[in-house]
Amino acid sequence: MLPRKVDLQDAKNESVFLWGARQTGKSTLLKALFPNERYIDLLKSGEFERYNRRPALLREELTLLPENSLVIIDEIQKIPMLLNEVHWLITNKNIRFILSGSSARKLRRSEVNLLGGRAIRKHLYPFVSAETPDFDLVKACNNGMLPRHYLINNVKNRLNAYVGDYLQQEIKAEALTRNLSTFSRFMEVAALSNGEIINYNNIASECGVSAPTVKEYFSILEETLIGYIIPAFTKNVKRRVIQSPKFYYFDVGIANFLLRRDSLLPGSPEFGHSFEHLIMQELIAYLSYSDSKHSLAYWRTTSGYEVDAILGNAHTAIEIKCTREVHSHHTKGLKAFSTEFPDSCLIMVSLDTYPRLMNNINILPVKDFLTMLWSGEII
Repeated sequence: MLPRKVDLQDAKNESVFLWGARQTGKSTLLKALFPNERYIDLLKSGEFERYNRRPALLREELTLLPENSLVIIDEIQKIPMLLNEVHWLITNKNIRFILSGSSARKLRRSEVNLLGGRAIRKHLYPFVSAETPDFDLVKACNNGMLPRHYLINNVKNRLNAYVGDYLQQEIKAEALTRNLSTFSRFMEVAALSNGEIINYNNIASECGVSAPTVKEYFSILEETLIGYIIPAFTKNVKRRVIQSPKFYYFDVGIANFLLRRDSLLPGSPEFGHSFEHLIMQELIAYLSYSDSKHSLAYWRTTSGYEVDAILGNAHTAIEIKCTREVHSHHTKGLKAFSTEFPDSCLIMVSLDTYPRLMNNINILPVKDFLTMLWSGEII
C-alpha cells in the first residue's frame, strides 16, 4: 500500500470520523494502520442485518472491551442509530472509534447524534501527486487519481462501474432522489459545467427539472462527496465580481468519463480542462491534509478577468494554464487581481520547462509547483 498523506495520529487519543468517496482507499488504509483492532464492516450483509435490527448489540458487545480500546466501524452512514451507542461507549467506557463513511448526508438529514464534537473529522481524497512515486501527469489527467484507476492503463470499464455503483448504492439504495434516470442525466449535464460557474437555470432546462431541484442535486453530489462547490472570492475594492459558485467533480477521471473524453494529450483543449481540474484536486486535498486555515475560492470580475484559485484572504492567487510557455497575455487575470490586492503572492502553474519570474508573477512548471505545494512552500 502506498503511504497516504491523511494524518490519523489523533486516533491514539480521540475518536475520528473518516470521510471519503467510494474507493479512495479508506478500508485499505484502516486495515493497514490498525490490523489488530476490532473492525465492523457494515457493507457485509450479515453485519448490517445484526446491528440494523438491534443497535444495542454494539453496546452489549463492546462493553466487554478494555478501556481505551479502538474500534473501527466502516460505512457508519448505513445505520445512523449506531451513533447513539457509540456516544454512550465513548462517554461511559472510554472506547475510541474510527467511523468511516462515503456520505454524511443520511446522518445530517436523519438528525441523528453526531457525537457533539467528540469525534475529529478527517477526509481521505483520491491519490495526490506526493503519494505516487514517479507521478505521471498525463495518466493522472486521463484516469483520475482514485487508487484503482490511476494504477492501470485502460480505465474506462472501471469508471463505468464506479459511476453505476454510485448511482445504485448511494443514490438509489439510500433513496436520495426518486428519479434515478433524471439524476443520471443531471450528472452528465453537471460535467459540462465542471470547472465552470454554475448556472442553475440552464442546467434545469437541460435536465427538464426545476432550478430548486438542480440545487438539491448539487447538494446530493456534495454531501455524498462526489463533488465540490468552490465559492467566489467576493472581497472587492474596485471591480464588480461574480458571486455564483463553481463546481468540480471530486476526481478528474469521473468528469472525463461523464464527458466521454479519453486519450487526452497536452496541447488539446480537453487536456487543458483536465489539467486545471487536477491542480484544483491537489489544492483541495492539501488544504485538508495540512489542516490549513486558508479557504479556497475563485475570482472573476463582470468584465471577464479571472483567477482560478484564491487561497485565504488573497494570500495567494493561482492561475492554471496548460501551455508550454506562458506569455504576457496569459497573465491578465493575475495582473488585474494584483491591482486590487498588491500584497498577494501571484503564481502561474504551467507546462513551462523551468521556473521563472515574469512581471512579479512566479511561473512554475507543474511538477515544481506540486513539489512546493506538498512541502509547504506555497502556503
